[in-house]
This record gives sequence, structure tokens and C-alpha cells, in this order.
Amino acid sequence: MADNTVTVVGNLTRDPELRFTPSGQANASFGIAVNRRWQNRQTQDWEEQVSYFNVVCWREMAENVAESLTKGMRIVVTGRLEQRSWETKEGDKRSVVEISADEIGPSLRWASAQVTRNERSDGGGGRPAPRPAAAPRNEPPAGAGYGYDEEPF
Repeated sequence: MADNTVTVVGNLTRDPELRFTPSGQANASFGIAVNRRWQNRQTQDWEEQVSYFNVVCWREMAENVAESLTKGMRIVVTGRLEQRSWETKEGDKRSVVEISADEIGPSLRWASAQVTRNERSDGGGGRPAPRPAAAPRNEPPAGAGYGYDEEPF
């Protein structure tokens, strides 16, 4: 079976739109523009091509995206391509290929970011309960820069 993983880096074309399913599951969608720029070796002119993708994400990630990202921000999206089909009210068949995001983060190539870790809870919103902390070991792995009982960020 072929692996269907895609990673794109680009700029948000619109603010994320947060919605909820009837069961209360969060869903966010937004657009991303991916630019490719190169110099034409014959004319020495810079040329550019832009590709536009729709991105969807679910649950806690959807809520975090809606709270954190705005139009114009440069982000990194890793996910899988999925095709969705539907029929319009007029009976026309439509389909779209979207990126269903597994991970989304800011691009730090030309910007900095401050990460705030959200607390996980078992009440409301279907969030999983926090995992029990593992018993601390005597020594952290060499070069890790943090102990077993510390968060890596």
C-alpha cells in the first residue's frame, strides 16, 4: 500500500474557519498558498508559480489553529491528501482534494514564535485525560538537555 503523506510550507490565504459537528467535534479549514520561485537561466528573470491548497484539521488541533493562526502567516503543514465528493442542490457532482492535517506549526525561517502548551483535561470537548507521569529515571540520555521528569519544551 502506498504511503500518502504530504508536507507543504506556505502562507495562509484566509483566517481559519472553526466549525463544530452536531456531536460537538471541532473542525477548522483554511487555505494555504505555496510559492515556488526560480531564476530563468536564459533571461535571468525571476519567475514564480503559486499553488493553492485547502487544509482541514480536527479536534484540539482545530481549536488551536483557530486560536493561533491568521491570514498571511507562514506555516508548515504535514498530512495526507483526501478527496471528498458531493452533489449540489442542482444535481451537479463536485469533488475536491484537500490536505487533512496531522501536524501544523509556524515556519521559523523568517519569524519567531512562542509556544504555549495547552493543558489536557478529561472533561468536556472529548479531550483525553493526561497520561500519568512515568517514574523519573536516574539519568537523562546524553545530550538531551532535560531530565526524564521535565517537558522537552
